[in-house]
Amino acid sequence: NKELGYHTAILADLQGPKIRVGEIENGSINIKMNDEITFTTKKRVGNKDGIYISYQRFPKDVYVGETILLDDGKLNLKIKSTNGKDKVVAVVKHGGALSSNKGVNLPKTKISLPCLTPKDKEDLAFALKMNVAWIGLSFVRTPQDILELKKIIEKAKSNAKVIAKIEKPEAIANLDEIIEVTDAIMVARGDLGVEIPFQEVPLIQKSIVRKSMKAAKPVIIATQMMESMIENITPTRAEVNDVANAVLDGADAVMLSGETSVGKFPEKVIEAMANIINDVEKDDSLYHYEFAPDLSNMDRFITDNICFNSCRLAQRVEAKGIVTMTFSGYTGFKLASFRPKAGIFVFTGNEEILNMLSLVWGVKVYFYNKFVSTDHTIADIKYILKKAKQLKKNDLLINIASMPIAEKGQSNMMKLSFIE
Repeated sequence: NKELGYHTAILADLQGPKIRVGEIENGSINIKMNDEITFTTKKRVGNKDGIYISYQRFPKDVYVGETILLDDGKLNLKIKSTNGKDKVVAVVKHGGALSSNKGVNLPKTKISLPCLTPKDKEDLAFALKMNVAWIGLSFVRTPQDILELKKIIEKAKSNAKVIAKIEKPEAIANLDEIIEVTDAIMVARGDLGVEIPFQEVPLIQKSIVRKSMKAAKPVIIATQMMESMIENITPTRAEVNDVANAVLDGADAVMLSGETSVGKFPEKVIEAMANIINDVEKDDSLYHYEFAPDLSNMDRFITDNICFNSCRLAQRVEAKGIVTMTFSGYTGFKLASFRPKAGIFVFTGNEEILNMLSLVWGVKVYFYNKFVSTDHTIADIKYILKKAKQLKKNDLLINIASMPIAEKGQSNMMKLSFIE
């Protein structure tokens, strides 16, 4: 960031309670339809006589008739029996090759594993020590999962924000409550598409994006966006449409994983994705969402209405920019939720939020700590934006701020003016 003059956030993605099979004899076995497979919680090298599973409460938590999916759903088994202690017998419904350490999904099982594992807590301590901006919490099921993580972050005296990864059916059921307590949302379509019927994912994705925008919480669309580019130099047309639709839905960010971590053409992937985003963002349908402020939220009533109406005014007069001065970053999140076509310029004296805000839709952030008077600050900010070539002479600019400006409180002022 210092070298290139950017404010780019780092996301630490906690692994969560991922269930896996153990080591398999010779690295892989082939299981066929109607084979009976015994899963055990006692460590052993797996073969057709028995396969180790890392989830110790597995025999206690599952019921006869529930489904076991292995290797991202490539293999499908139905539970025939459980002894409630250490063994589960399942019948193969769709077979194939099973390799060592592959993931296990239990779409109909209420898992009793904690959301934060001991390893997660160790990784979290390291991430907070490294001062990362965002923490991704995997396999969120309830709002309590988020609150537990936030308590640990607060105890560590960190300002890191939390991203709830939506990848379990329980998270869909508790979505509104999770959105309320989290700082951002990730639609993690890999595990989500295994845990629920895959045909339901597109509409759920759209619903999550819409609800997150309304709550002014950033939302990320993740997994398999440009999967073919792990091996190929160009994306499939379906992948191009997938990225484009995520942008049209209103996502704050689209995420790459295997494409850049193990793929052959990481730079080409980023270039291709950026080209798709830039082209789609020319479409007017992306802009000017009008989620009227919640009248019951008296704590933020004035700020929310100033943000809402500044975006409406920007649309009406075709302003080129909206400037907010913030310490917490709240007005940056709120302005972005209305998706104005005008640029959103956040000026802050709080270095802690400079990188964090890079995740938020349409926001450009500047460090600024010369809050003297309202008129002086507005004039100074105009000069900075003009010098940075973000705005030019005769562009209309909207400034929102709190008055008096030295007091960090609710935004209660809006000013429309020309760049001179």
